[in-house]
Amino acid sequence: MLKKILLSTGIVVLGWSCTGLAEDDHAAGMGLTGLTEQWYVAPFSTYFNPAGDRNADHEAGAGLAIGKVLNDYFNVEVKGFWQHLDAENGGEGDISGGSVDLQYYMMRGAFSPYTVVGIGGMDTRFSNRSAASVLGEAGLGATYELFDNLSLRGDVRYRYSFEGDAGAYPGESQFHDMVVNVGLVIPLGQKPQSLPAPVRTVAAPADDCSTRDSDADGVNDCLDRCPATLRSARVDDVGCPIRIELRGVNFLYDSAELTEPAKAILDGVAGQLRSVPEQRDIEVAGHASSEGSQPYNLKLSQRRSESVARYLKAQGLTNRLYPKGYGEDYPVADNDTEAGREKNRRVELVWMGD
Repeated sequence: MLKKILLSTGIVVLGWSCTGLAEDDHAAGMGLTGLTEQWYVAPFSTYFNPAGDRNADHEAGAGLAIGKVLNDYFNVEVKGFWQHLDAENGGEGDISGGSVDLQYYMMRGAFSPYTVVGIGGMDTRFSNRSAASVLGEAGLGATYELFDNLSLRGDVRYRYSFEGDAGAYPGESQFHDMVVNVGLVIPLGQKPQSLPAPVRTVAAPADDCSTRDSDADGVNDCLDRCPATLRSARVDDVGCPIRIELRGVNFLYDSAELTEPAKAILDGVAGQLRSVPEQRDIEVAGHASSEGSQPYNLKLSQRRSESVARYLKAQGLTNRLYPKGYGEDYPVADNDTEAGREKNRRVELVWMGD
């Protein structure tokens, strides 16, 4: 009889192993946490409260389980156990056996509660009598993680066993016992890590040139045919320059000779104009303040515009340049103040025609 029970238990173990492998494949396909790689051993001690019909005292026992995590919810274990029996009216014995357990975890974490069911067989020896029996167990338990590679576990189980008519206790064939197990869970290998939560990518909004104005000239990048115009430029409706005041381009007193700071400014202007695909002719307009006579200011503004045109040409500007002096005829500020006169002494670039 015992051999049959042990054979049946072996078949159950094999069946659960195959189920575990199938769950592994399913878990891998489902992208679970990688827990299916985790095997473990679980030694435990037992408090055994035998049913009243055994006429035995509360006793202790021990056992060892080998288990595997199938997925986020289930573990399967094969365990062997031993429990002592000590009769109230004399005599003693023991119970030894094994079972296959399935645990269902309500959640996984540092504290992990579970329910458990198991089926197996055992051999009871008492007062020179012995009997093999089948058993079933059901209970509640929990594990608590002490360290990455060690957890504490405990559960309380109801055990039903059936020995048949010729058992270790004549006249008794069914028993209802309580079993309390407390032990450790020791993972084999590295602790599995949960997969990171999937990263949800948000598509970047489509690039909308109508909302951009890279050169800040008031014309959006979709329409701008001259996308690198100077910041001080006035532009047309397609973003190409119409007029630029060369602020900071000054000359020596009563002279057409450029100052060094003025040359540095013109270097930058020339570089930017070379990068703009706008090849219209440019008038270099010179203006003066009202100091001195009008004929003299006209000639001075002409010489200053010619000086700027020559310098820009020397820097590689390919547009045709037409220097022209306007004297004091077109003031932009009050000539009665020095601040106003300074604004009126200026040079402008004016794009000519289409």
